[in-house]
Amino acid sequence: MQSLILTFKLALIVTAILFVIGIPLAYWIAFSKSRFKYIVETLVTMPLVLPPTVIGFYLLIAFSPQYFLGHFLESVFGLRVVFSFTGLVIGSVIFSLPFMVNPIKAGLQNFPLALLEASYVLGKSPWKTLRCVILPNIKPALLTGLVMAFAHTIGEFGVVLMIGGNIPGETRLASIAIYNEVEALNYDTAGVYALVLVGISFFILLVFYYLNRKALKIF
Repeated sequence: MQSLILTFKLALIVTAILFVIGIPLAYWIAFSKSRFKYIVETLVTMPLVLPPTVIGFYLLIAFSPQYFLGHFLESVFGLRVVFSFTGLVIGSVIFSLPFMVNPIKAGLQNFPLALLEASYVLGKSPWKTLRCVILPNIKPALLTGLVMAFAHTIGEFGVVLMIGGNIPGETRLASIAIYNEVEALNYDTAGVYALVLVGISFFILLVFYYLNRKALKIF
């Protein structure tokens, strides 16, 4: 239960962080005319094509106390990122970022421009337009981002193992616990872990498709 609770705690925290940073980032990518937009969009999407161990390796090097960033965080703020729950959060946010940003970006790009223009003509600020006009009308995209980011975080392995390690009660997530049990030939225990994750993932996706269908009917 400890590994399962830790896994869902991580998924909730990461999803909340991604929701906060994903909306403005997706908005900027969807509507910005900056020449750097495509570079940012590429960086956001790269976790989809890079092996998780590659991202985990670079995060491990970057935040290691032996190197500048890791040493700076530990000496100035007393913050140790590698082999800690904080490291799991940072790694999961980076690795799951496209699963939040891309659906929201697609919803924004399909948003009727006439509604945007009408809002600006009525004197609404960009922030109020986003909050009161755009977001209520892209609920299916928001729901997709939330569910995909949450579900993807639950199933992470390579990134979290590289930067978080395998510390019981602190960084040992359910996916790592399954790997440990299989290595120890404890297939029954590994099967219990796997069955719980399969059941919860199925339930999350079932609720998602049901709510998404209802939202699409409304709009």
